[in-house]
Amino acid sequence: MTTTTPAHTPMIAQYLNIKRDHPDVLLFYRMGDFYELFFDDARRAAALLDITLTQRGKSGGQTIPMAGIPYHSAEGYLARLVAAGESVAICEQIGDPHASKGPMERRVVRIVTPGTLHDEALLDARKDNLLAAVAPARDAWGLAWLELSSGRFSVLEVESEAEMLAELTRLSPAELILPESMALPDALANHRGLRRQGEWLFDAESATRILCRQFAVNDLRGFGCAHLHAALISAGVLIDYARDTQRSALPHVNAIGVESRDDTVVIDAASRRNLEIDQNLAGGADNTLASIMDTCTTAMGSRLLKRWLNRPLRQRDVVSARQAGVALLGADAAWMALRDTLAGVGDVERILARVALYSARPRDLARLRDALATLPDLERDLSAVENGSALDALRPHITPYPDIADTLERAIIDNPPVVLRDGGVIREGFDAELDEQRGMAENAGEYLVRLETRERERTGLANLKVGYNRVHGYYIELPRAQAREAPADYIRRQTLKNAERFIIPELKEFEDKALSAKSRALAREKHLYDALLETLNAELDTLQATSRALAELDVLCTFAERAETLGWIRPTLTDKTGLAIHAGRHPVVEQVSREPFVPNDVALSAERHMLVITGPNMGGKSTYMRQTALIALLAHCGSFVPADSADIGPLDRIFTRIGSSDDLAGGRSTFMVEMTETANILHNATAQSLVLMDEIGRGTSTFDGLSLAWASAEHLADTRALTLFATHYFEMTALPEQRNGVANIHLTATEHGEDIVFMHRIEDGPASQSYGLQVARLAGVPAPVLQRAREKLGTLEPPDDASMTAQPSVEAPACRQTDLFAQASHPLIKALETLDVDDISPRRALELLYEWQGRL
Repeated sequence: MTTTTPAHTPMIAQYLNIKRDHPDVLLFYRMGDFYELFFDDARRAAALLDITLTQRGKSGGQTIPMAGIPYHSAEGYLARLVAAGESVAICEQIGDPHASKGPMERRVVRIVTPGTLHDEALLDARKDNLLAAVAPARDAWGLAWLELSSGRFSVLEVESEAEMLAELTRLSPAELILPESMALPDALANHRGLRRQGEWLFDAESATRILCRQFAVNDLRGFGCAHLHAALISAGVLIDYARDTQRSALPHVNAIGVESRDDTVVIDAASRRNLEIDQNLAGGADNTLASIMDTCTTAMGSRLLKRWLNRPLRQRDVVSARQAGVALLGADAAWMALRDTLAGVGDVERILARVALYSARPRDLARLRDALATLPDLERDLSAVENGSALDALRPHITPYPDIADTLERAIIDNPPVVLRDGGVIREGFDAELDEQRGMAENAGEYLVRLETRERERTGLANLKVGYNRVHGYYIELPRAQAREAPADYIRRQTLKNAERFIIPELKEFEDKALSAKSRALAREKHLYDALLETLNAELDTLQATSRALAELDVLCTFAERAETLGWIRPTLTDKTGLAIHAGRHPVVEQVSREPFVPNDVALSAERHMLVITGPNMGGKSTYMRQTALIALLAHCGSFVPADSADIGPLDRIFTRIGSSDDLAGGRSTFMVEMTETANILHNATAQSLVLMDEIGRGTSTFDGLSLAWASAEHLADTRALTLFATHYFEMTALPEQRNGVANIHLTATEHGEDIVFMHRIEDGPASQSYGLQVARLAGVPAPVLQRAREKLGTLEPPDDASMTAQPSVEAPACRQTDLFAQASHPLIKALETLDVDDISPRRALELLYEWQGRL
């Protein structure tokens, strides 16, 4: 009779069955003290983690690739994999090794994905880590996002793909769920954490059912989102995905918030990038608005601050209440005592999430205990601050929890170990049964010393030792040379190279009792620890409200500290259209520059709604424009601002078109990117929008660029948007003669020999020249090149009597009073003046210019 060798060993067969359910993620398969990876997972992990790829026998006739990591140091490896965009299924041993026949039972207990992290070691403490889902519908886009590490869950509906992409830029989710059939927008092509889900999951009825079950309600009307069908679909998909990866009911996700773009000052993706709110143009965090603003004492306050900066509000009551709170905290420096106390508060928000998921570690509970101990002092200091601000909403939640605080104080030792695995977390005196079991286990040392002394005397063997190890238990050890002299009641237990180990009935009986006591003590300690988590979960809702209040208090105290430290003032929020900023400063440049910052005024109103800005490169145009936007943004966040005074009218959007960049991967040139951003502004700007336009039209020919710049400026002037329009086309300085509400301003500079000194000061009127050659000299352009440029410039410039800033004559032909070329200084334009015509269209003017260019 022949026997057939099975294709796979029982262990590999079990692995393959589990892997079949998780084909797209790496499987960490627990074997003793290691997580092992096999086959393709092993090859991929070895390359990503730079660990050794080995082999383990054969299965199905093929050698099995294998790689492994120690389970006790798995967090570091997980962090690297998640940073690379990978997801990992954690498969643990759940069976009894003594009771099972064949492979020990194993089960996937959690799937670690970039958007569902909650382990402290895997997260950036001062940055949100979001999981988001998008659901496209016929007339709307639904967007939902969840921070699993805090339980914060929100939805939003927008009308267009562009608005959806802008919100995703604001949120910057670590992981994004999309339907399989959805066409991938170019802007998401390089998103590292994309996950595709089946179409059947994007169903309104099932999504509503999932959400009602999550919140234990009959319907969603109480959350104010029942009418947002597309948003609810994305929310249901998101919750289903999160529960599946965590193998948990997510008890800390107990509400859903609804956001509306009508409540915010909208900032599109390009404008957000140009303003460098929390990420600079190079992708880092240095020299951003957040880097200057964030002196928060808690990590959860830091995350909230960045959310506020990225979502300035149009809700004047909320913003005014924040400003009032900052003012009250600044009075008598009340923020100082509060910040000193807040420094003792850990990341309560994320600790509570781990409590809810039953993954909180002993040090989490110790930090929570310490945080609760600060609440009486915070309550006292906060009560000393006057009423009538955003602080009023925080007071009811910043109150002591005496029962919970006392329980944690009595239960957790001062400096607990990292994990509960080996015990030693529960304080002595907290539980009598635990103390008794520990006493039996801890008396082992004293007993062993007595036994060793007695046996040495009884046997006369001075080298006899009594010891213990985890594998063989307690033993009596004799050197090999003396082993033959062991008494008759010594029973051989283990043979070593240079020694023999024995057991005696008395020691065996003690071993059974001691090990049993230690095991029972550890089991009791784990039971008490779980009971602590149950106690905390019973108060989870109120504790979460407290954590949110602490984060907001931290941000308001930070605003007060920044105002005092940096010399910022409280802006006035008015209902009158416009901005009136006196001696405004750039919040970032002022702090990082080695030179004293030159403040400047801004005056925009319904009557003077566009400023055409001219002046030299490096003269400060972009700084002036950005500081205006950032001052307006800070004011709508509730912060004080860097200025001597500021009256800020209502804004619906902030647009910026500053700087140059390309999108080579998307097949878009620098000019194409510039025009796309310009088109977005021209389509969406309103009379309550703040628009910053810098150097429109430089990416094409002079005539095309000038024409586009002029037409864009005219459109914005007609829209009456609050506009700062910087340009090097001096022809644009004629626009105030063509449109009401437009004025010229310029950045000053002065020449000293061949050098140029930038004054960085705004003055009325157009600039007299651009100083391009002087700036080129500062940049290090070779002297022969500069000399040749001067020679060439001499052939292009008009005579002195035809200055670039010369104003048009009132007797000039009608064409030069209505055309975009009315004040052009180019010799081709001057040639056009000789034409004997009374009127001419801009198109015909261009044709004639090209004719003259050919003749010259």
